Amino acid sequence: MRVAFLTAPDGVEQVELTDPWQAVRDANGTPTLLSTAPGTVQAFHHLDRADTFPVDQLVGEAHIEDFDGLVLPGGVANPDALRQDADAVAFVREFFETGKPVAAICHAPWTLVEADVVRRRTLTSYPSLATDVRNAGGRWVDERVVVCADGPNVLVTSRNPDDLPAFNAAFVAEFGKVSGGR
Repeated sequence: MRVAFLTAPDGVEQVELTDPWQAVRDANGTPTLLSTAPGTVQAFHHLDRADTFPVDQLVGEAHIEDFDGLVLPGGVANPDALRQDADAVAFVREFFETGKPVAAICHAPWTLVEADVVRRRTLTSYPSLATDVRNAGGRWVDERVVVCADGPNVLVTSRNPDDLPAFNAAFVAEFGKVSGGR
């Protein structure tokens, strides 16, 4: 299973990056950190600076066929920056256009809203995004994890770091269906 993790250079919630990353590794998958700028990604524990992580590849140079799924970690600043980057938004939209699974947690659905891919889909997020999801045509629900299968598309969403065990189990299972054990 080859999984792209897309973050902005600054503002990703560390546990929402590291926990799903480890879940991919535990499933014998290969995670790749994509960002909108080279170098490192500055993670946060809420509002406090945490660790930095090396960027593997720029999103503008990434090829969707190299990945089986996409994980969008949250953090307030991270998806806000991603939704302002044309390459990031196009990359997210392309996953939906090609029917590859996507997983998003906490504030990450802001990027999905910008990519215009939540219409007619049921999802969850951090509660403050509920109105944004509804205004974009989605159905927001308050659940630990939501797996929305819409034709070939699968979208896995969760609300916050407390939901990580359910989120990780759900997205790894869905991505595993696509990867064929790679």
